[in-house]
Amino acid sequence: MAYSERFPVTRVSLAVALIVGVTAGLTACAAEPAKTAKPTSQAPDPEPTRTAEPTKPAEPAFDKTAHSVDDPMSIWVVSNKLRPLNPIDFEASDLVIPAGVENEFNQPLREPAARAAEAMTAAAADAGVPVRIISAYRDYGTQVALYNSYVARDGQAAADTYSARPGHSEHQTGLVIDLDDHGSCYLMGCFGETPAGKWLAEHAAEYGFIVRYPEGKEAITGFMPEPWHFRYVGPELAAEMRSTGIVTLEEFFDLPAAPGYAE
Repeated sequence: MAYSERFPVTRVSLAVALIVGVTAGLTACAAEPAKTAKPTSQAPDPEPTRTAEPTKPAEPAFDKTAHSVDDPMSIWVVSNKLRPLNPIDFEASDLVIPAGVENEFNQPLREPAARAAEAMTAAAADAGVPVRIISAYRDYGTQVALYNSYVARDGQAAADTYSARPGHSEHQTGLVIDLDDHGSCYLMGCFGETPAGKWLAEHAAEYGFIVRYPEGKEAITGFMPEPWHFRYVGPELAAEMRSTGIVTLEEFFDLPAAPGYAE
């Protein structure tokens, strides 16, 4: 008897068992629920809203036309070898004697320059470097006599390097002070190296003054360096010149250099 004929039930039973097992497995796989992500307990914080930084308004440009450079009563008047005062014998109407300041020749200044000189010399004294005025306003006639004396002594070419001709002098504007510390550098270049000269050069702008004839600018101003000669221009212009590094009025106002006289 053949093997297949001897065990017919067993072969059928195995086939049925296999079919049932496969079907059950498929059913179990289909019935298993899909895994889902667990919900978080708290939603993430939203990104903060970024706002643009406020922009600072632009600084207004310095107004170079706020005062005249031609009017002799203007605190910005520019007088040099090419720019005589007009009228040539100009005399300011607001001359006063600075109060509480040692003044060698008791010379006046224009009122705003006098008030500034009082404040600056007081501050210098507080800083331990007291100074005095050795020259301030000089009228046209005084400048005639002074200039002629220099020409007689040194000759005109030499005199023109350190003294202005009548009608061209800044001293005639009433806006200039020459300062001294009672030392050995009276009207000498070494004054700029003294404690007083250094303090004045550093702080003059705070009071509206500039060193009018700085070293290295002789070809612009027409005069030798004078670290004792302080010109009042007002605190606004003095501060602007300091911040821009422009040290002469000619360069600041785009005026021609004045190394010599026209005639």
